[in-house]
Amino acid sequence: MLCVLGVSLFAFARMAFALVFSGGLFLLLRAITVLKEEYLESPLMPADFVYYVRSSLFETLRRYPNIYSVGICVLIAVPIVLWLAWTGGRPLFAGLRALPRSLLRIGGVAACALAFWVCLLPSGPFAPVHARGTWEKMSDDADLTNFFVNLRDSSVHVPAASDDAAAERDWQATATGVPGTVDASQYPDIVQVLEESTFDPAPYTHCTVPACDLAMFKPDARTRGTGVMRVHTFGGGTWVSEFAALSGMPQDIFGPGGMYAPYVLAPHLRDSLPQQLRRLGYLTVAIYPTHGEFLNGRDAYKAYGVDHFYGAGELGLDDWDETDAQMFAAAKQVYDKLKKPGQPVFIMVLTINQHGPHNDPMSTLPKPFQNLLQGLPPATALNFDTYLQRLHDSDVAMKGLEHDFLDRAQPTVLVHFGDHQPSFDDLMRTLPRTLPSALVPYQDYLTYYMIKSNVPGPALPTYPMLDIAHLPGMVLKAAGLPMDPYFSALTSLRERCNGLYADCADKNLVKSYYGWIFNRLHVYQ
Repeated sequence: MLCVLGVSLFAFARMAFALVFSGGLFLLLRAITVLKEEYLESPLMPADFVYYVRSSLFETLRRYPNIYSVGICVLIAVPIVLWLAWTGGRPLFAGLRALPRSLLRIGGVAACALAFWVCLLPSGPFAPVHARGTWEKMSDDADLTNFFVNLRDSSVHVPAASDDAAAERDWQATATGVPGTVDASQYPDIVQVLEESTFDPAPYTHCTVPACDLAMFKPDARTRGTGVMRVHTFGGGTWVSEFAALSGMPQDIFGPGGMYAPYVLAPHLRDSLPQQLRRLGYLTVAIYPTHGEFLNGRDAYKAYGVDHFYGAGELGLDDWDETDAQMFAAAKQVYDKLKKPGQPVFIMVLTINQHGPHNDPMSTLPKPFQNLLQGLPPATALNFDTYLQRLHDSDVAMKGLEHDFLDRAQPTVLVHFGDHQPSFDDLMRTLPRTLPSALVPYQDYLTYYMIKSNVPGPALPTYPMLDIAHLPGMVLKAAGLPMDPYFSALTSLRERCNGLYADCADKNLVKSYYGWIFNRLHVYQ
């Protein structure tokens, strides 16, 4: 604030105007932050002023008339207040001659701007603030501080790649794509469910009761592939799991700015799972538990390649408060409305039943889930018991979804997978669990995936840990669909890296892969 005041003071040479102008900027920024938190339940980010204002500002104002009214008041009041401050103030440096006055003002602006820049440096005076994780910056109460820190964090960098010769040598064999194994007239419908904040509780040491053993995590006769999946966020950030599951790329390969994938990455995608399915004749649909304006969801899904987006408003549901059963029922209704003979459908469903917090009073839980887990501190037990109660509801709902889409003649692939682990009020990381030693370093980033089909087919390959970025290729393979050169290369990377992506042991292979997909295939521009 002092730096901005200094720039304003030397630029306008009027103390009253500089105070009102600089203070007003921060007051307005704070007001916008509060309004966005209140109505859209997300913090203000620098990217909002690039992507949000450009894409969905007027739609937001239409849906939230209080914001609209505040905007009108600001547009009327600000010019009046600034005019009063200008006319009521006395010019500074008036006693100096023109040249010294100009040099002083220019030098003052430059010095204050330089100080502002130094404050933003990750190694500068606010280094501890910069060093915190992206999710911490987005979820605490230091909104204005985080806004300015994220000016630097929101930048995006394409990962380092090998030269063209190395990329050609390693990946030329994938350039022709992979043909499908089923006839185009038999392309299956694909239903894909992202279970927000969901993980299999069985590996946790204290989770030994029957409620920890759920059918949705167990393979059956229809299972084509299942296992442990590695995600790239913890405690929040579902939108980056959406990005990875649809694009075939983890967001963190693009640097810290990748955390804002719906704003800064989605618009630049030139290939994705929905885009490939559309090329094969699929109708692509998204079923969303919040309003479409939340975190640029509607526009991001359009960029991913989705034809029809249904947010909470279009579905007639209360955003942020839907059960899995409600989301699955809505998906079935939309499917029945849009399904046409001969055209396969892809539906992406995002649930929110498991979203935190998980700390309502124990007495509010159904009795079978009260004080269910023993040997844990009270706060941890409350969070885990609450999670198990919601997970039980999700398990029941998943049985209904399987009945709707798998207990029928229409060929169908059903995919569901977990998202980030919930934080349990920062207690999740302390919970003991039993894992293979190779997975322990990733324990906070592990969830599950399940791929089923009502059409017989070969089992999908299994891995000690599958990166979420490989999920689109697994879905295409389970459905027997053709793969374009991008997904052919992604499949080859999965096979050669044993299910890993950027964590692959062969770092040179990963670099040549980046060279191939970014410089040759141009999947991101």
